[in-house]
Amino acid sequence: LNRGFTEMHCMSGHSNFVSCVCIIPPSDLYPRGLIATGGNDHNICIFTVDNPAPLYVLKGHKNTVCSLSSGKFGTLLSGSWDTTAKVWLNDRCMMTLQGHTAAIWAVKILPEQGLMLTGSADKTIKLWKAGRCERTFTGHEDCVRGLAILSEMEFLSCANDASVRRWQISGECLQVYYGHTNYIYSISVFPQCKDFVTTGEDRSLRIWKQGQCAQTIRLPAQSVWCCCVLDNGDIVVGASDGIIRVFTESLERTASAEEIQAFENELSQASIDPKTGDLGDINADDLPGREHLKEPGTRDGQTRLIKDNGKVEAYQWSVSEGRWIKIGDVVGSSGATQQTSGKVLFEGKEYDYVFTIDVNESGPSYKLPYNITDDPWLTAYNFLQKNDLNPMFLDQVAKFIMDNTKGQTLLSTSDQFSDPFTGAGRYVPGSSSGSSTIPAADPFTGAGRYVPGSASNAVAPVSGVDPYTGMGAYQSAAAKVENIYFPKKDAVTFDQANPTQILGKLKELNGSATEEHKLTEDDLIILEKLLSATCNTSAETPTAQQLETLWRAVNWPEDIVFPALDILRLSVRHPTVNENFCSEKDHVQFIILLLKFLNPKGKQANQLLALRALCNCFVSQAGQKLMMEQRDEIMTQAIEMKSGNNKNIHIALATLTLNYAVCLHKVNNIEGKAQCLSVISTVMEVVHDLEAIFRLLVALGTLISDDTNAVQLAKSLGVDSQIKKYASVSEPAKVNECCRFVLNLL
Repeated sequence: LNRGFTEMHCMSGHSNFVSCVCIIPPSDLYPRGLIATGGNDHNICIFTVDNPAPLYVLKGHKNTVCSLSSGKFGTLLSGSWDTTAKVWLNDRCMMTLQGHTAAIWAVKILPEQGLMLTGSADKTIKLWKAGRCERTFTGHEDCVRGLAILSEMEFLSCANDASVRRWQISGECLQVYYGHTNYIYSISVFPQCKDFVTTGEDRSLRIWKQGQCAQTIRLPAQSVWCCCVLDNGDIVVGASDGIIRVFTESLERTASAEEIQAFENELSQASIDPKTGDLGDINADDLPGREHLKEPGTRDGQTRLIKDNGKVEAYQWSVSEGRWIKIGDVVGSSGATQQTSGKVLFEGKEYDYVFTIDVNESGPSYKLPYNITDDPWLTAYNFLQKNDLNPMFLDQVAKFIMDNTKGQTLLSTSDQFSDPFTGAGRYVPGSSSGSSTIPAADPFTGAGRYVPGSASNAVAPVSGVDPYTGMGAYQSAAAKVENIYFPKKDAVTFDQANPTQILGKLKELNGSATEEHKLTEDDLIILEKLLSATCNTSAETPTAQQLETLWRAVNWPEDIVFPALDILRLSVRHPTVNENFCSEKDHVQFIILLLKFLNPKGKQANQLLALRALCNCFVSQAGQKLMMEQRDEIMTQAIEMKSGNNKNIHIALATLTLNYAVCLHKVNNIEGKAQCLSVISTVMEVVHDLEAIFRLLVALGTLISDDTNAVQLAKSLGVDSQIKKYASVSEPAKVNECCRFVLNLL
């Protein structure tokens, strides 16, 4: 009976070590799923289950790819030492998530559509939606190494600070779990429950149930790099000795007695270095002999050190077997204590000493962490306070600290954790009396925050009630409406004009302009001619002199420039003007000028006219080329305009997105489409004006028409659930019709 696993294939495709592996679930195209691997060669290899050579290789990261997570619809998220994460769809990079300042050690795609998590060596975790960072979680005091999803609303993280944290997606840290004595590398959740397992640099696998460490399994290797829980509840761990071990609760899958004995022998022969602090403080002279093992342990995983013939041995208590199991020999502990051999970890922080203090025989013992740089009296005072002990003990505890640290000179002041004012250990969110774990009220309004999908502001179901009138939506009998909305073939422009009004305003403001900016009477006449030439009221072609005058006017100060911007908006539709401003020689200044007005703190009139001018650039070849070349900068700046509540600005922003969609539909540039989808998804969240929504829906439909990759990407970003509510808008009918056509594609 073979209870184990057998090797099926040895796959190779990387030129250096492989640092992460993940399974891509089965799809129509690959019914058995795929395997993705990330390597030190900066590449990601994608394998089918039955071929040792890669199906394809994803290139784009600039350093080791150290984490991978797969989502729905063929999406893959990768994290790298190059500080970025990338979202891949099949064989193409869709977006790059930038914002961390150090390596990204952990990534996870949340089952809730379109959300992604990244954990980094910069000690933070970030939540991303549609490619943009929505929230940063701070609390860990060292590199974040692992992430695990508990539910759509909660996740766990583990870090080099030896702690595990449980978080709410909304930002709160709900709980901190301590137990490991060194870096925690990996965390994995049991199916259908909130229990989890962790492995780390302290030679152990720990199993956590109901928030407590329920079992500690020691391994004969210093670093236990990774763990995962199989669907049947078995736990698989990979360690630095190159061996994969599987642990089970099931009797029929338990290894043979010989294998278990071999494992125990291997464990008992391990040599444990006291410097690592895995076993706490060790002073060989004080250790009891073998008779100490006659007393049973009090809890599973408890460790006990004994001295036998001058050798120090470590044992761990097993509740299930009712015996002490040898977990190794402690080497190099001939009187060398933690004090002389390095730092001790306590609650995830390094200290020069961690003393165990027994206040009275029967009561519990308390841990007292201390650094040579600390003041003994202050430390003693804080220790008594923290543990609610009688302040009478102050002299005694301070003296104890001084006696036990005699002759220790100040070796280093690198202890960054001790608070310079109080000498206290660090603040643990969730532990102080002042914190509350009730989902937080908004600090500004005092109201509970808006949770998408929560009942009080849920939108009516698709079929049902009109959210505006509360009446049933009118459904026409002629349900076979023809899709006249997308894919859109031509740019949408802003043409409405009142030349007389614009010129009147220009003259009025010119009166208040400073001498250096003032236009002469001749200049004003020139601009009038330009307006009539570009608003089709005369057959003349705009001249170089007119454009030079216009350029001077659009460089006016912010508070008076808007009529000049309006002339620019109208005239850029004319092929001559378009060619002039958007061609190779001047285009840089032109774009810089317009982007300068897209400043969230600027004047709304300027923001609006700059967006409209950008939309109108799309009428000619030169303008389209320029807009596509500068797409990244323009989109990044333009999306900042979403935060206001001016519906005209929202309509202009939606139109700009639509014009990009028209161009992208022609060239089929999937990276560009990904950026555009991200903008649509982000703007949809904040815009309420139905005209703006309609234009965003047309943009969305245009982007995903005739492109299965774009459809998959839109689904993985959760766009379908975002737009469903617009299928039941009754007026204007174009909103619900267009929305239904988009939903059909999705």
